[in-house]
Amino acid sequence: MQTSDPTFPLFPILSFLGFALSVIPLPWHFQAWNSGTCAFMLWVGCFCLILFIDSLIWADNAINSIPVWCDISSQIIAGAGVGIPASTLCISRRLYRLTSTRTVSITRDDVCGCSYRGRTAYLGASFAYVVASQSLFSCAQQTHPSDMIVQGHRFDIIEEYGCSPTTYNTLPAYFLYYMWPVLIGLVSFVYSSGLTLRTFYIRRLQFTQIVSANSTISPSRYLRLMLLALIDIMCTIPVGIYIIFIGLDGVPLAPWISWNDTHFDFNRVVLIPSAVWRSNTSNYTAVQINRWLPIVCAFIFFALFGFAEEAMKNYRRAFWFFAMPLGFRPSSEGRSKNGKGSMLAGYVFSFLIVPLHI
Repeated sequence: MQTSDPTFPLFPILSFLGFALSVIPLPWHFQAWNSGTCAFMLWVGCFCLILFIDSLIWADNAINSIPVWCDISSQIIAGAGVGIPASTLCISRRLYRLTSTRTVSITRDDVCGCSYRGRTAYLGASFAYVVASQSLFSCAQQTHPSDMIVQGHRFDIIEEYGCSPTTYNTLPAYFLYYMWPVLIGLVSFVYSSGLTLRTFYIRRLQFTQIVSANSTISPSRYLRLMLLALIDIMCTIPVGIYIIFIGLDGVPLAPWISWNDTHFDFNRVVLIPSAVWRSNTSNYTAVQINRWLPIVCAFIFFALFGFAEEAMKNYRRAFWFFAMPLGFRPSSEGRSKNGKGSMLAGYVFSFLIVPLHI
């Protein structure tokens, strides 16, 4: 396989690592009912998995060889563009509620939806998934009106990148599609940098007591979630604005004439060789951002949560699950020293788990 991508095969390896690192912490975050965090992991993980598969299939060509896969994956990519910022907004809103109320625990009984807190948990989960799912159902039947209005043709295939969703460059597209990541990012910014930090400063002396009242979050996890939200916001807003700038810079804005005009020859697929998109600075930058940003998000997430206390506890549990059938046992000395021996096992497993996934 001869490819013009200088990052091959590094990019497929990193994209698969991004997928693995996103889903590793999923079980214990799901058990803690962190709906926004789980949604963030699922969107980023799905995006990285698609990048991994596409980077192998279309590493050296732009041939429409698997149209059904492109129908599905391109719409997941479009959904992730809204789903990741929406997940961050859920995280920011939850952090604000933790600092602004005294009774913040969401228990298993609340999850049934019979209480206000249960309804809030459902709201967080549904917002991250349902709002972003507007793009997922437009591939075969074109069922969602807002996505169908501005989708000029079926999809694009970009050499070295793979399947890509398409948007007709007309004025309604900026209100129905492009503005949502920026708008959601701004709302998250208000929550994180405005309301949450203000409330945190006012109630900083009560912070430990307030957070300790919640059984699903610790002060350390709270600060890591806040840092994750701030980092994602700092990426979402500039990238969203830059994508809008690319669409308007030097590209004529097509007038909206009619439904039939916009969707004329809708089933066509645009094939873009690497020599074409690499020759244009704006297109090159946009493609590289779409390629690398999900991987960066995955690595940042794992750096914040993959080595935390709750993560090490699960790594130790998984390590001994595989080690004990082989005759290994935690030493009594390790147990007498607050589990330092098993903590070492947790660190060993955390470094072995990624290669095991590969």
